[in-house]
Amino acid sequence: MNLADKIDQKVFHIISDVSKQMHLDTYVIGGYVRDLILDRPSKDVDFVVLGSGIALARKVSEALGRGKDAKYFKNFGTAMVRDNDWILEFVGARKESYRKDSRKPLVEDGSLNDDQKRRDFTINALSLNLNHKNYGDLLDPFNGMEDIHNKLIRTPLDPDITFSDDPLRMMRAVRFATQLGFSIEVETYKAISRNKNRISIVSKERVIDELNLIIKSEKPSSGFKILESTGLLKLIFPKMVELKGVEVVNGQGHKDNFYHTLEVLDNLCQNSDDLYLRWAAILHDIAKPLTKRYEKDLGWTFHGHEFIGSKMVPGIFKSLKLPLSDKMRYVQKLVRLHLRPIVLSQEIVTDSAVRRLLFEAGDDIDDLMLLCEADITSKNDYKVKKYLNNFQLVREKLKEVEAKDRLRNWQPPVSGEVIMKTFGLAPSEKVGVIKTAIREAILDGIIDNNYQDAYAFMLEEGKKMGIRMVTSLEEPLSKASKKEASENS
Repeated sequence: MNLADKIDQKVFHIISDVSKQMHLDTYVIGGYVRDLILDRPSKDVDFVVLGSGIALARKVSEALGRGKDAKYFKNFGTAMVRDNDWILEFVGARKESYRKDSRKPLVEDGSLNDDQKRRDFTINALSLNLNHKNYGDLLDPFNGMEDIHNKLIRTPLDPDITFSDDPLRMMRAVRFATQLGFSIEVETYKAISRNKNRISIVSKERVIDELNLIIKSEKPSSGFKILESTGLLKLIFPKMVELKGVEVVNGQGHKDNFYHTLEVLDNLCQNSDDLYLRWAAILHDIAKPLTKRYEKDLGWTFHGHEFIGSKMVPGIFKSLKLPLSDKMRYVQKLVRLHLRPIVLSQEIVTDSAVRRLLFEAGDDIDDLMLLCEADITSKNDYKVKKYLNNFQLVREKLKEVEAKDRLRNWQPPVSGEVIMKTFGLAPSEKVGVIKTAIREAILDGIIDNNYQDAYAFMLEEGKKMGIRMVTSLEEPLSKASKKEASENS
């Protein structure tokens, strides 16, 4: 098969010409060829060279006028050249061998066939000839084209050897199956189960990179199901496996929270590609195994799972090597608040309840609503329609209250500094008590969200606490206080 028409871009012809001048045989290999056949757009290309990949890359960068956009990695024998939005990576053909205690290979020069043998899957071992005489010829020694046609992930060599040598390939098998909508070939699948414990020699950073790619796919539930059934998930993310299973008491069972979580995740993926919002979906019920109780009059309960779950988030992020940053705090917040809109949707929505939700969720309110809508996994169409209609009412109320009270990322209009100056107080518990009272009064609708009302309320609170005013900051306001009042209202 010849695919010359698929690689008719100028960059490929330049590399072909430079290879001829240098008397080198060069091939496009791996993911780019696979994606070309699957009609998946890509401009990230790997080239394997029978010779020095670095030497070829230097000449190619000169021919492209991209000397400053080239990087050379002598220790690895690789080079990367950027040409506008093309990312071109060059390496000499090699063969690899492995030690039992490491996934880092011992490398030596090899043939094209050696290089194709070291590839993880048949669909990634495909290559295209760039030599003038056979430009565009497809080389497919392991029937990768047939596997693409049959939508199969299969290793080119014995899968036990492939996965034992580099256990990260087990995660990659699941990732490609999930991303492409393929199945894992039976013997390859069994080999993952047999070799699952080898994942322990892979760094957690590499494992989480692959897991995140599974989560970012169109339907990540399929990947999680493979991870669970092969035993990999219990090794890399045991807390999630604890969600699995149904307990029955007095004929009453609860839903399987593992499969419920996957359903929520897939629902969310239809409306957002945000990785950490997807992580919030994965973790929203993570504390249910810890909070599960059977109560005779109520059945199964999971009281407080949202609060305990939010406290579990930092430990989970740390163990998985996810970033301990604003992303983690964002996930914590959504896990903690994920029941709040659901409660609002089931009862009369008061302005006070909506104000509090807006205050706590801030700019993440829209993501929270997406998560809560995804959390509706009932098989009862009437219930689903009812909940979604109620959520729409909550959304409208959120817009109405937000327009009126401006409570996203809000701080009370009277600051701690104003309280201290007015009453002659040093930083103390009393200042916090007064500031909290002002905030609660605004959230409860007792006073409006403006400086004048908040200042008058502050004076009343001070009087109740027996604190005397020493300075009036109400009229006229200092320039600093005016600016602060304007920014906070």
